[in-house]
Amino acid sequence: MRNLLAAGTAFTGLFTSSFAHAQDLIEDGERLFSSVDVAGYVLVIGALSAALASAIWLIRQRGRLESEGREMRTALSDAQQRISRYQALIADKNRRIVVWDGHTARPEFLGQLPAETGAPAHNADFLAFGRWLKPEAAGELERAIEALRSDAKTFDLIIETQRGEVLEVQGRLTGGRAFARFVALNNLRAELAELKIERNRLRNSISAFEALLDAIEQPVWQRDAEGKLVWVNHAYSEAVEAQSPEQAIVEGREVLSSLTREKIKASTTPESPFHDTVSTAVRGSRAFFDVVDVRGPAGSAGMAIDVSKEEVLREQLARTLKSHADTLDHLATPVAIFDGEQRLQFYNQAFVQLWGLETPFLESKPGNGELLDRLRAAHKLPEELSWKTWKEKTLSVYRSVETQTDLWHLPNGQTLRVIVSAHPQGGATWVFENLTEQVALETRYNTLLRVQGETIDHLSEGVAVFGPDGRIQLSNPAFRALWAVTEEQTALGTHIRAIEKACSPSYDRPDGWKAFSHMITSFDDERPSRQGTLELYSGLVLDYAVTPLPNAQTMLTFVNMTDSVRAERALKEKNEALRKADELKNDFVQHVSYELRSPLTNIIGFTDLLKTPAIGPLNERQAEYVDHISTSSSVLLTIVNDILDLATVDAGIMQLDYSDIDLNDLLDDVSMQMTDRLQEGKVTLEISATANLGHMIADRQRLKQILIKLLTNAVNFAPEGSVVSMRCWRDQDDFAFSVTDTGCGMSPEMLATVFDRFSTNGKGGKRSGPGLGLSIVQSFVNLHGGSVSIDSAPGEGTTVRCRIPSTIVPQVVAAE
Repeated sequence: MRNLLAAGTAFTGLFTSSFAHAQDLIEDGERLFSSVDVAGYVLVIGALSAALASAIWLIRQRGRLESEGREMRTALSDAQQRISRYQALIADKNRRIVVWDGHTARPEFLGQLPAETGAPAHNADFLAFGRWLKPEAAGELERAIEALRSDAKTFDLIIETQRGEVLEVQGRLTGGRAFARFVALNNLRAELAELKIERNRLRNSISAFEALLDAIEQPVWQRDAEGKLVWVNHAYSEAVEAQSPEQAIVEGREVLSSLTREKIKASTTPESPFHDTVSTAVRGSRAFFDVVDVRGPAGSAGMAIDVSKEEVLREQLARTLKSHADTLDHLATPVAIFDGEQRLQFYNQAFVQLWGLETPFLESKPGNGELLDRLRAAHKLPEELSWKTWKEKTLSVYRSVETQTDLWHLPNGQTLRVIVSAHPQGGATWVFENLTEQVALETRYNTLLRVQGETIDHLSEGVAVFGPDGRIQLSNPAFRALWAVTEEQTALGTHIRAIEKACSPSYDRPDGWKAFSHMITSFDDERPSRQGTLELYSGLVLDYAVTPLPNAQTMLTFVNMTDSVRAERALKEKNEALRKADELKNDFVQHVSYELRSPLTNIIGFTDLLKTPAIGPLNERQAEYVDHISTSSSVLLTIVNDILDLATVDAGIMQLDYSDIDLNDLLDDVSMQMTDRLQEGKVTLEISATANLGHMIADRQRLKQILIKLLTNAVNFAPEGSVVSMRCWRDQDDFAFSVTDTGCGMSPEMLATVFDRFSTNGKGGKRSGPGLGLSIVQSFVNLHGGSVSIDSAPGEGTTVRCRIPSTIVPQVVAAE
């Protein structure tokens, strides 16, 4: 500025001198130049002066700018040097700084943390605090950083990594930027930080425990070393009738008596806490508390649990147990109670009388297993194949929650029902109920019921029994057959109105089921019996009878008199002849049965006895004679049995014993029984049957007789060395089979009489017989409702085919 002022002064002097010189020129050359020329010269001189002044100013300004540039370069170099020193300082491995410039800018990271802290070196992973910090520390840090960036709230935190290292985090603001400084603490600072963390944990734990204890209903207290109260919960203040725990502490209100407190103070040690039930007054009434008091270095703490109700219940339980013991001791049922260790705690006199054990032994409280061993040694328990297994199973009740019931059949003939109930707290109660008489009565009762049921089911008369409510109690097959109703329509509990509806298609006149319904369901004091005859729409004529039974039950019986009515006249004419024939037949059957079969049985028995070595040795001829006697007697007995079977069929008293038959087992049985006969005839039996013929309902004994008769007949006519084949198959539910031999065959004339009794067309056979085999086969097949046929031709052998249906419901079958 000083130079510029000097330049301006010089310029002014120059302009003044020039102007003066111009005036002199003007004055001197007024004569030479005009005024216009003078003005032009003046303007040129002024322009030149201005240009000169501008150039001088520009030169001076350029120098000033160059000087300022040199100064700025010097300052920039100094700043860069300071930044390098700061970065070197920040780059320490014990700290890391995260800087945020605004809310959207990406953070800037400076420095690193030690690797042992578990902090990631990568910037993006570093901000994922949940991956390397403990969950509670990560959550707290994220909330503090969010408050720093959004609300400018600074923070100082001590956090813990997942590796257990402690870090100090400081959040600050500077120059519009937010930064968080992570510092790894060492030595004393780390220990101080850990202590702070532990202090916070202890404070939180103490707060949680105080809140928990303050919420329970039992009084809880804490005392200092001198025995003064320092903390109580709300239950304590309520127990001492204080308005708040603070008031109870200030006023020193005690829930326990002074004597109890002195006892606690004298007997409690850090190794042995006080624990006892004490009595005290609470809210003006006496109460019992279960008190626990624990002593520590700085004082003691205790809790009182109100057990007044438990004490009352304990007394009531003691009285109840005594009453129950007195009651059980007078019971006739043996009872024994064992505790959780399976030792005897109680038994009554009936238990002693049942097992006959000594009182000293029982008073010694033996174990349950020991008691069972004692009873087994005295032969008073059931004889088991595996005593150890039975004993373990019996004692398993102690590990069960369900009541177990078992039947013991004792060697002395008694039957006991053993009921064992496990106690929830351990132990069990054993009750022994003597069922000997009950089992005997039930057996006789069940046998009577079965006999009655079988008798009623096999009656030819229709029987139905109704209860006082009009519902059917039982009915037999004959009843359902006579009235053409199904078993479902007469199921147990069906009302008589429904049965009346089901029977109405057969007979619906007023003197029928409507009258039966009235008699059965009426409330008359006197229930007279009634008999009569009904003629159904189908032509059946039934004699009925209504008979009152005990327990207000009523029985209806129906007898089919159709054939009697229709043939009454013919029966009267032939009655005498049939009576005599029946007497002759009965006499024949009786005499053959008892007068002929009994001696034959004796002959066979004595013959078998002669064959035994105990009687003495027989010579060869005697043995041969005995064999002939035995063979002839067996043949004669077979003939007698065949005659009796035919006589029984003709007499109408043959009944088939239906049962479920395994056909494969039946064929195996027949094959075994025919072995001797096949060897005697030197014939081979070939049975062709499917692998599994299944089962069928038939009379096993009669079906076996059919097969044996056919095979015996075939073996009798088969040539020696030939094969008798039997083929069996199932045709739906029917069992079909055929027996084929390669013997001499039969002519058409012989086939016409082959099923006649005593038809001895045995020409060509190895043995001669009475001719009853095929007749018996036909009778038994017909009784089963099947069919039999014979194909034969002279010289081509014989084939007998049979088909026997499987019966679903067993029925009584007899010849007409």
